[in-house]
Amino acid sequence: MRENGRVTSATRQPGTPAAPKLSTSLEQGTTTGPPPRLIATDLDGTLLRDDKSVSPRTVAALAAAEEAGIEVFFVTGRPARWMNVVSDHVHGHGLAICGNGAAVVDLHGGPGSHRFVKVRELARENALTTVRLLREAAPGTVFAVEQTYGFHQEPDYPKLHMEIPDNLLPAEALLAPDGPDADQPVLKILAYHPDLDPDAFLTLARLAIGEHANVTRSSPSALLEVSGPGVSKASTLELCCAERGISPEEVVAFGDMPNDVEMLTWAGRSYAMGNAHPAVVAAASGRTVANNEDGVAVVIERLLADRP
Repeated sequence: MRENGRVTSATRQPGTPAAPKLSTSLEQGTTTGPPPRLIATDLDGTLLRDDKSVSPRTVAALAAAEEAGIEVFFVTGRPARWMNVVSDHVHGHGLAICGNGAAVVDLHGGPGSHRFVKVRELARENALTTVRLLREAAPGTVFAVEQTYGFHQEPDYPKLHMEIPDNLLPAEALLAPDGPDADQPVLKILAYHPDLDPDAFLTLARLAIGEHANVTRSSPSALLEVSGPGVSKASTLELCCAERGISPEEVVAFGDMPNDVEMLTWAGRSYAMGNAHPAVVAAASGRTVANNEDGVAVVIERLLADRP
């Protein structure tokens, strides 16, 4: 695994309602502790509603947090080019950790001017080894490849994403040294199985792949996301916080799926959404209401109200 902190070219492409009262089952966690200096929030199923919108209440809460001097990080499995959904609605607040930690992107310039500030790529050798091991462990697995700008997939990979792939080739050809966009870093590979239970597929893949890569999932289907060894939302967030002199105790994190578990465990305060996967509920120190009920905004409002 190599890390590259270089700056690269840009990626392609009012009123706040009253806070709902949390139900007794969700009144967990506390806003006490060191004043927060950074908010780290997942997007899909967490900050975003199910229709992929950001509510006016959430926009206002994020703006109020930044006005109070709290930095906002979006921490997502999405590739950088899918970040317009956030910057379109929240006016370019903050930085985004994309691809489950594979890249850090500055959103402050707004749509069309995002820039990479850190890239933690998946070495092609590791990616090819992962493909081989998963084909052996789970026959029928099909793959897609995410790069800084490109997206490629195998011919049998289903239409799961927002875009038409740049190339349709076997994964071995996509990841070859002379494959498409060979000059671009590979951020992650996606592995899909049409029949396996999602959590069972994740367990199987982690056993098969071992230390060659980091494997997680955020989709309700049997779709795995494979990054470089040691690359995760948590590890990249930890790097970014260390650069800013921010301790885990000064971080408040939100998430809903297994790819959020390490981040929620690392952060001093963390909240599972009301719609969260059971593993996320077990990992978080608190719980809020569901994404469709503005669970992130509910907590931010309480945090700001409790500040001295």
